[in-house]
Parts: sequence; C-alpha cells; structure tokens
Amino acid sequence: MTPVQWASAVLFVLTMSETLTLAADADLDALAASAFELEPVPPHERKGVLRDEAALLLDRLLVRVARGRGALDLAIGEALAPLSVGDRTLRLGFSCLGDYSRERLGLAGSTAEKLLRLVRALGDRPLLRDAVRAGLVSARKAETIVPVARGEDEARWVALARVETVRALAAAVKAEGCSESGPVPDEAMERVVLAADPEVRAKLDEALALAGRQLGATVPRWQRLEALCEEYLGAHPDGLAEADSDDDRVSLLERAPTGTSLEEVKSWLEEETGRWAFLDEVAPVPLLDADEPGPLVDLTALDGRLRRLARLRERWDELVGHLALLLRQLGLWRDLQFASFGHYCAERLGLSENAVRQRASLERRLHELPALRAAMRDGRVTYEKARIVAAVADESDLDAWIEKAACLPCIALAREAEAADETQTCARGEVAFRVPVRVASLLESACRAAQRVAGRPLAPSECLLRIAEHFIATWKPLLAGRNTVQTRVLARDRGCCQVPGCSRAAVQVHHVTFRSHGGGDEPANLVGLCAAHHLHAVHVGWVRVFGKAPQRLRWSFRAGGGPATGATVA
Repeated sequence: MTPVQWASAVLFVLTMSETLTLAADADLDALAASAFELEPVPPHERKGVLRDEAALLLDRLLVRVARGRGALDLAIGEALAPLSVGDRTLRLGFSCLGDYSRERLGLAGSTAEKLLRLVRALGDRPLLRDAVRAGLVSARKAETIVPVARGEDEARWVALARVETVRALAAAVKAEGCSESGPVPDEAMERVVLAADPEVRAKLDEALALAGRQLGATVPRWQRLEALCEEYLGAHPDGLAEADSDDDRVSLLERAPTGTSLEEVKSWLEEETGRWAFLDEVAPVPLLDADEPGPLVDLTALDGRLRRLARLRERWDELVGHLALLLRQLGLWRDLQFASFGHYCAERLGLSENAVRQRASLERRLHELPALRAAMRDGRVTYEKARIVAAVADESDLDAWIEKAACLPCIALAREAEAADETQTCARGEVAFRVPVRVASLLESACRAAQRVAGRPLAPSECLLRIAEHFIATWKPLLAGRNTVQTRVLARDRGCCQVPGCSRAAVQVHHVTFRSHGGGDEPANLVGLCAAHHLHAVHVGWVRVFGKAPQRLRWSFRAGGGPATGATVA
C-alpha cells in the first residue's frame, strides 16, 4: 500500500468510524472491516504517511476497541467467578481454573486469574465496577485505586480516575498510605541462545531433568535453569549488581535533560499536553453482551456463556493487535506525545505493554501466515494455540501445525512446539531458553561466577557445563529413588498428568481397569494422574478413561467438558 493509498484509507476509515457503535456483532464486523483497510506500511514507504492524521485515527479506533474489550473482560471475569467455586471446574474435567480457561476459552491461565481477582475486588465497589463496565475507567486504573476506593470514598476516587492519569492515581494512592497499589507488572521475556556441543547438551539435559524431579515435572525449562543458576551462585557468589535495560527508556533519556527520570518525563508530558486534551475523549461503551450473567450455577449454561464471550474477545483481540501493530510500527505514540509505547498502553488503552506487544507480534505473524488467520476465524484454532503455532511454524509446515492445533489440547501443543524448537536448536549446535529478563541476568551472574572460580575467561558453553555439573553433583545423590512399577510409569508419562488439557504433574498412578474389577499392575493398565483428577474427578466419575496406556487411552467427560478437540470422547 503506497502512502497515497494509505492516506485515502485513513480518510475512509475516519469517516466510517464516526458512524459505528460497539453494541452489536454487525457493528463489530463493520469496525473490523474498516480497520483492516489499513495495512502495514513497508519501511521504505513510511516517510510518506500522513503521521498526524494516522496517529489521531489509530488512537481513536484503538482506544474504543481497548475500552470495549475491557468491558468484555469484566463480563468474562463475572462468569468465571461462580465457576471457580468448589469443584465445578473438576466436574468439567479440569483440575484448576487456569486449565479450563486455556483449553475451553483459549485464554491464558494467568489472564483468567487476573480477571477473577479484578471482579472479586470490584464486588463491594459497585460504582467502580459500573465505570469499568461502561468503559469510563480502564481496568488498569481500577486496579490502581482498588486499595482506597471503598465505602464513602469510592465515588470520589471513581471521579478522580475518570480524569487523572495512571501515574497520578498511583501517586495519590501512595499518598493515602498504601505502599503497594496497581497491577503486578508482567514479566518481560527474552530468548537466550548459547552454543552447546553434544557433551554440554547431555549434561544440561541431565541437570534440567534433575531440576524437574526436584521442582515438579511440569515446571517450565526457564524455572529449571533458574534453579541451576541459583544453586551454583549459592556455592559461588558473584557479588556483582545486575544490569537493567529498557530500549524505550534508553532512547527517551538520551533526549531528556541530564538527571531527568522517565517518571519526570511522563509528568512533564501530562502537564504540557493538558493530559492529552487534543485527543478524542473516551465515550461510554455500550454493553457488549445484553444478557446479564445472573446467578448461573448450571455448568452447561455457564460453560456456554463463557465460550461465547471468549470467542467475542478473540475478535476484539485481533483488532487490538492489528491497530497496535500499525501504531507501533510507525512510532505514532511519539506523535501523540507519550514518553514510550508502554506509557501510551497504560494511559490510553488501560492495558499492559506486554499484553499489547504480544497481540501486535501475533498480528505481524498473521500477516505472514494468512492460513493461520483463516484457521482462527473459522474457530479451528484459539488465540492461545495461534500464539504457539506462530512461534514455530513457517509456510512449509504451517498446515501440519494447524492440524495439530485443531486436534491437540493447548498444553500438549505447547509441549510439542517446545520439543520441536529444542530439536531445531540442537541440530544447529545450540541450546535456547525463553526466560524472564531477571533469569537472563541470573544466568549472566552464574557465568561470571564460573569464570571467577576457573580463574580464566570461559566460553558461555563452558560456563553452562560447569553450572550443570555442579547441580548434578549436588542433587543426583539426594534425588535417587527406588525403581518401582509406579516410578517407571510416571517416567514413561514424563511426570505429567495424562488427562487431556491438564498442566499439573502426575503424582499418583491410576488403574485404568480398577483392581476391584480385575485390573492388574501391568504398565498398560496404569496411567499417571495428578491428585485432583485421580482422587476427585476419576474416582467420583466425572472423568472416565478406557483402553490401554500410554497411546490407546480414550477419555470421556460426564458434564460435556474437557478440551474442545478431537482428543476427547464425548
């Protein structure tokens, strides 16, 4: 799309957006159709874009979409609340709310927990709840003022949240004597790749397996790596302070006067722009779902409502990702007078920077892999599954990954993707981890400590080898166990609960054919399960398993639950 075509599309979408509301599916379709008239601009054509017009338009659309999605999030959280009570998720075949959310709704478990916390916090704050539901106050602002917006003070804080910034609200809450306020920030993740010959990989795999036995089979690889580094640093302290970096912050502070902090720049921009008075005021958002949830206790009705809301949320997420990709690629948050992209996300969208970046990154991949977008829109692939596929697939194997995504539970798909990534990095003579920034810093500290102990410079692979060998020498004697049928079955099942969609570790062995019905202790009749599925779901009868382990098992869920894939039997 040329700059002239982009300018024409901007004017067209600007006209269309004036007439759209957010109440009905038809309006959502029209909003999406108009938004997708704006395509990503190649780098060599970006100089010709009408930046002022594009910035104002994208902000207008993105803010409306983000606030509408915020109201929808509240509706999902309100429906999750009764489902989280007692054993209702187990009746649907899931050991926890996070597994249900990921497998049935396509939402990350951490997202479901966050929405549930917000709904519970707003339970005795009706004014704040109504303001969030109407889009007058963002969820980010609501999370910030929850500690103080109660009782007679609630109305005052809601009125303040409608006009003040997130930064100003956080400062006001702190002034009230609440030292901790606002949402817990998402951990930034980064990819660490190191050269690793067969010897280093073998030792590292052994050490990571031992860490899995120590921490639990379902603990992610980065947490196992963290354990290795902490163990080494416990015996060989580094003593150096960890470094902190932020691309947006470094870029901004280079332009700011000496001694100016990012918070001071944010405050200055708020005052200079009159809290961005030149931008459109956020209008109330009509209810996205006219049916009030009510006191639903019927699992089928509750599950159906949540799945409908989740599908609607996926459509909003696609719009958020598309518009955020355009705004971020063009750097238009600068034209809108924000200190960083994260500053824009917090103040205008009410979303965390990581959440918006994640959606924008997926949208970029969907432009490269249109078949994956079609699979999402057809309902064959959920948002969470699309994220997994987008990270590992290319045009040559995309169809195969989409087929896997359609028939595998999300947790199984993630494990296959991780195994595929390990295979590829191994073939290149490398080892890769996706870790939080703090764990990357911890690994650097452990490598420095290894060099200090050696008394000479070491390659990163040599450092990794020494860290792994230390962990093995420390923990292998302590974790040695008896070689029984049960331990062999748990090892065969990789220490994971075998109920489709379960993310928990297997801690018990279940007889597929009960011993009371003549079942024996042969491995084909034994399957590893977590305690919740074994003692409650299976033996109570909510989940049933037939066949022979490990490859010929069939599962059924009495309440019609379980992952919505071909892996289950109704």
